[in-house]
Amino acid sequence: MEEISAAKIQIREDIAKTISAFSESEIAEKTSAIERRLFGFANFLESKIALLYVNSNLEVQTDSIIQQAYNYSKVVVLPAFDPEGFKMKLMKVDSFKQNLIPGSRGVFEPDARRCKIVPMDRIDIAIIPGLAFDEKGGRIGLGTGYYDRLIPRLAITTRKVALTIEEQIVPQIPMESHDKHVDIIITDKRIIYKI
Repeated sequence: MEEISAAKIQIREDIAKTISAFSESEIAEKTSAIERRLFGFANFLESKIALLYVNSNLEVQTDSIIQQAYNYSKVVVLPAFDPEGFKMKLMKVDSFKQNLIPGSRGVFEPDARRCKIVPMDRIDIAIIPGLAFDEKGGRIGLGTGYYDRLIPRLAITTRKVALTIEEQIVPQIPMESHDKHVDIIITDKRIIYKI
């Protein structure tokens, strides 16, 4: 267990160095390529209710993706985090600008006074954040376990899709029993289906 934890910490540090080496314009270019792939991806186009996320520093930027999802007539669902129970509520967000408030993790979250909870089994596609991935769908997140608890609660038919830049793909993610995989990874260079 300690070896796996140490390996994950090392991967997080390596990815942070890699990402910080890119210029803003390089990140913007890579993000645009990911967006183009996502908005041409059949599973996304066919979905009606999409779970998205508001990114933290090392995750793929999602502001533009969320805005475009409205243009594609998606029901946009974003997570609201409960830091005490390490759980999240999935909430329908009708207006990206008006329905979000600063959250406990330093990123914007749905305002519970303006947004309604969406049952897990209604999500057609779940866009799952992460810092690093492997080609088998293994992922490393921020280390809080929110998404490792969420993934098994989603319907088996819900596609679990990660967005990442190619440089965040590593040969192998050290996985523990509580770590969960994604089904598909969309990078700026390709779409990877879980092996």
